[in-house]
Amino acid sequence: MSLRNVAIIAHVDHGKTTLVDQLFRQSGTFRDNQRVEERAMDSNDLEKERGITILAKPTSIEWEGTRINIVDTPGHADFGGEVERILSMVDGVVLLVDSSEGAMPQTKFVTGKALALGLRPIVVVNKVDRPDERIQEVLDEVFDLFVSLDATDEQLDFPVLYASGRNGYASEDPSRREGTLTPLFQKIVDHVPPPALEVEGTPFTFLVTLLDRDPFLGRVLTGRVQSGVVKVNQPIHALNDDGKIIETGRASKLMSFRGLERVPVEEARAGDIISLAGLAVATVADTIADPSVTQAIHAQKIDPPTLSMRFAVNDSPMAGREGSKVTSRMIRDRLEREAESNVAIKVTESEDKDSFEVAGRGELQLGVLIETMRREGFELGISRPRVLFREDEDGKKTEPYETVIIDVDDEYSGTVVDKMNQRKGEMTDMRPSGGGKTRITFSAPSRGMIGYHGEFLSDTRGTGIMNRLFEKYGPHKGNIEGRKNGVLISNGSGEAQSYALGPLEDRGILFVGHGEALYEGMIVGENAKTDDLEVNPMKAKQLTNFRASGGKDDAVRLTPPKKMTLEQAIAYIDDDEMVEVTPTKIRLRKRHLDPHERKKATRAKAAA
Repeated sequence: MSLRNVAIIAHVDHGKTTLVDQLFRQSGTFRDNQRVEERAMDSNDLEKERGITILAKPTSIEWEGTRINIVDTPGHADFGGEVERILSMVDGVVLLVDSSEGAMPQTKFVTGKALALGLRPIVVVNKVDRPDERIQEVLDEVFDLFVSLDATDEQLDFPVLYASGRNGYASEDPSRREGTLTPLFQKIVDHVPPPALEVEGTPFTFLVTLLDRDPFLGRVLTGRVQSGVVKVNQPIHALNDDGKIIETGRASKLMSFRGLERVPVEEARAGDIISLAGLAVATVADTIADPSVTQAIHAQKIDPPTLSMRFAVNDSPMAGREGSKVTSRMIRDRLEREAESNVAIKVTESEDKDSFEVAGRGELQLGVLIETMRREGFELGISRPRVLFREDEDGKKTEPYETVIIDVDDEYSGTVVDKMNQRKGEMTDMRPSGGGKTRITFSAPSRGMIGYHGEFLSDTRGTGIMNRLFEKYGPHKGNIEGRKNGVLISNGSGEAQSYALGPLEDRGILFVGHGEALYEGMIVGENAKTDDLEVNPMKAKQLTNFRASGGKDDAVRLTPPKKMTLEQAIAYIDDDEMVEVTPTKIRLRKRHLDPHERKKATRAKAAA
């Protein structure tokens, strides 16, 4: 059976996973009466809830005697580390572009990686049935993008299909609105070359690109067989990037992908994408090979992290009440496991052994890690994200910049430009994008973008769309003003009372409601003024026989408190604040709970 290995790449929400669903159905992978969830490839809970792909996942379909291995990739820039690794497993890419939104930042990022590896893309203009489609302009944008990424003449001569992944048709005719995905299957078979790898007479080699754990098999390594043949129980060893042997063992289990399942196989040959079990130490970017092999396969370099957060042991008065995993040892083991399987994350332990600096690609990536950990029963204290500075060759301080593309209604464009200027963003392009909308492109320091997304949605009444992508390390932009408002801080421990919260509503926006457990130093709301204010939200009404005249004893009517999601809370806090994360609650607090300690820290900071 002939073989094709292909990745589907696109910007977030351009329809990759939905298209893979239809490829499954039309290739006969599912039975006619089989019940399959929508977006079947988005298998973990967070992917289903958020509607985004977080983990790259291989799958496989058969079409007219050809096995097509397909890798569904994340579209969000924060998970770009996943995309960079899996591109080394494939021989071609299907680039999906929305017929209205066109080439977006993540499209540029992934396409650049694919073109640099010499892969020839098939361009699919998706969602052609959208009423606001602009197919020809989008194609021109894609061509311009390829030119700007130094594509070769061969890569610029890309085939184009017009499709609707949701409705399951593709065609070379842009006006067609019915049919099947047969043209796409045919284009993959014709355009993507079979793996040009040696099978006979060469020893087995295999580069690990994905890692996960199985309760029965232990560590499961996924990647593509680069040469030779491997059979079950064959002796193997693992080499690190320097060619040093780190482990020897046997291939106790080989599994190949068939639709959504991993099926055991007796052998795998060069070009096959497989999962292998039997080793306990080998990890991502290591080479698994026959014992006669001493040279490691070169692994693709990954872009470095640009943002870090401090993960600390939860030391609040409520620690240990809601979670089962609260010690630094448990947190360290979990973070080390994450860093093993996710090459875009780096973990370093602090000197006091009670906290860990976790560096990653962006707020969303680290937010997903924290959300996963809290669902596993962890309690954590999380600091405000900070960017990772560097020094250039002249010893000058540099910081990460992002390309920020904003689609916004014309009436809000002035507000957005003003807010981005305050965050030291420089406008590089501004053009109408049709339908009363404007597309504005900025080059902005990542530092200024932390916490802006919520404010941006408020400024644009929820209609604006913002996309960000790491651009470069550039000159340090100086001081950027942070949050303007102070916070309301609880001055004691107890339960919040309506009687006390009612008058506090005049002071600002409350984050807590009646009956919630509070402790000293916990943030209970946002002050309307710029300074922090200590308040007593636990003051109860004196129960006496006296009654006020004029009906002043009426029940207090409270505005519902503002509840923040994890990402909103992390973006909201200031440098001297933390987010307390437990399986059931997200609380905001001051780093120093004691007011005297806070004053001492403020004086020390001012002196420095």
